[in-house]
Amino acid sequence: MEPTKPLTKNTRKKVTVTGSASNNEPMQEDRYARIAIAAYYKAQERGFQPGHELDDWLAAEAEVNNEYYQ
Repeated sequence: MEPTKPLTKNTRKKVTVTGSASNNEPMQEDRYARIAIAAYYKAQERGFQPGHELDDWLAAEAEVNNEYYQ
């Protein structure tokens, strides 16, 4: 899905994670979406040069996990 206007770091929103372990799927979907967005911004910062996609994803995943599991 392509954004209709340029995205910036300021367009990201903080989400407070609540819920029970039994209803974990919506939280996982949100987590995955946040990782994808963060990885996009990382790629954007380096000019979308190919070959760093996995590095971007893993760094974004670490950031999001840090937010979720603090």
